[in-house]
Formats: sequence, structure tokens, C-alpha cells
Amino acid sequence: MKIAILGAGNIASVMAKTIGQMEEASCYAVAARDYTRAKEFAEEYGFQKAYGSYEEMVQDQEVELVYIATPHSHHYEHAKLCLEYGKHVLCEKAFTVNEKEARALISLAREKKILLAEAIWTRYMPSRKRINEVLASGIIGTPHTLTANLGYVIADKPRIIEPSLAGGALLDIGIYPINFALMAFGDDIESISSAAVLSNTGVDLQNSITFKYKDGKMAILNSTTLALTNREGIISGDKGYMVVENINNCERIRIFSHDRKEIENFIMPKQISGYEYEVRACIKAIKEGKLECEEMPHIDTLRVLEIMDQLRKEWGVSYPQEEC
Repeated sequence: MKIAILGAGNIASVMAKTIGQMEEASCYAVAARDYTRAKEFAEEYGFQKAYGSYEEMVQDQEVELVYIATPHSHHYEHAKLCLEYGKHVLCEKAFTVNEKEARALISLAREKKILLAEAIWTRYMPSRKRINEVLASGIIGTPHTLTANLGYVIADKPRIIEPSLAGGALLDIGIYPINFALMAFGDDIESISSAAVLSNTGVDLQNSITFKYKDGKMAILNSTTLALTNREGIISGDKGYMVVENINNCERIRIFSHDRKEIENFIMPKQISGYEYEVRACIKAIKEGKLECEEMPHIDTLRVLEIMDQLRKEWGVSYPQEEC
């Protein structure tokens, strides 16, 4: 399948390297706002075409699937452009700034009968299936609590600090602990409580979120742009607990018994970058004529954005494009 990348930044480079090593996909086109940048990117990663505008690229009849790699502040605009020209879309997380934008895109994609998927890679990785298998096996008993954290020292990055780029810890990295909880415990949440530390620009620099589920389970989630964390996810039951090393790209899953002795150890399979799983899921869905990927259906994308909208409202965090 001929894949195009919209945007030529760091995350686009990772995807380009990944596609270049996949048998079922090819690096066809890349677009940037600056043609020179696009041309250099194309030459470096072996793309056939380079475009100096996004509008030019989506008019290329050969493009089959577009991966959107721009800041999430621009995802709505860029995904809408691709959909209007009949291109299947794999859009980087956060899918959009808010649920309202996501609903509009999903409606357009369904109207045009085009695949639209969110590229939150943890939803597509083999580790997700393994975690679910462990929970279903009963080896840790009945799960009751979950903790997950993600933290990097990135508070000085424009994409984090700038409200115009829909900055903050929540949309950039907090989305991973939230997805981790929803994948393990589901979304039948009774109540959500939270706290956040805001920057002088009005975005969240770090936050703590607690989900109380209707069946009594609890998930405690943390994300920060101010400190380095161990990125662990821990799911605890009445017979033991599971430690997921690096919830952002699982490396190993360790199982401990009721006496805290390690009894199982699962190493994740070798991968290209981890992005290949979402690309394969999109290719499979497109070939089957589906409008969404089963790994991350539209309803789940909307649920995550609904939760994040609610949290930002409580914290008083909003973005310029939401005030228009």
C-alpha cells in the first residue's frame, strides 16, 4: 500500500523508517509546508514524491493512506483535508483537540466511506493481547486496582507549553495512562477525580487522575512533563499483581504471586519501532472495507477525548481554537 506522510517532523521520521522496513507498505509521498524540507525528507527515507503543500499531496491519485504527523492542534484541519479528497487516514494521537472535532471527522469519514483511525500505538501492540490474556487467566486473581505513570522532562518544548499547539501533559502523554486503564479495566467509570499543576501559559504540566469504576475497581494515573518516571503500569489482584514495564511501549510483563515472588516473565517480541502494528491494522481494515480499526474503534477514541475534555474543564485548561 502506498503511504503518504503529512508533516516532516521527528515522529514522521520514525514512521518513515518503519514503513521502509515493511513488506506490505511503501514510502510513497511526504508533504511539508516547505518544499525543501519535504524533498530532503523524501531523499533521506526513500519516498518517491515530495510536496511543498499538504493540498498538493492529497490530490495525488496514487496516495492510498495518509499518516498525519503534525501537532494535535492541527489534526482536525489536516484530517478533514485528507478525507475531503477521499484519502484513508491514520492520525497521530491525540486524535483531535476535543471530542467535538473528533465527532465531526468520524461523521465525514463515514459519509465518504473512508477508513479513519487514531494512531495510539499501544492499542495495536501485541502487549495489549498479552495483558488481557494474563488478566483472563486468573493468575493474579480478581483485579481491583491499577496504577500507571508516564513522565518525561519536556516542559520546555513548544508543543507542551504553547496553548496554540494544544499543549500540556494530558493530550501529549497523559493519554497513555488513560488508555492503559481503559484497555485493562474498561470504561464503565462511575466517577473521576483529579488535580493538575498548570504553567503560566495555562496548560497542565503534570496531573493525577483517579477513576472509580462502578464495580469497585480503581485506577490511579499520573503524567508529568517535569520529571522522569519509571513508566510502569501495575495491575493488582487478590492473588498477585502484574507489572508492565513501560506503558508507552511495553518491553516486559512480570507476574508476581501473593507472596510477591516473580512467577512469570513475558518479553515482548522484537519490533521495527512499534508503529508497524497500527499501519498493518489500517491496511487490513482497508482491504476488508472497514471504516475503523477494531483495535481502536471510533467509540474508544471518542470516550478518551470525552474524559480529557472533562478533565481540562475542571482544571480550567482551554485552547484558542476552542474559543472561536
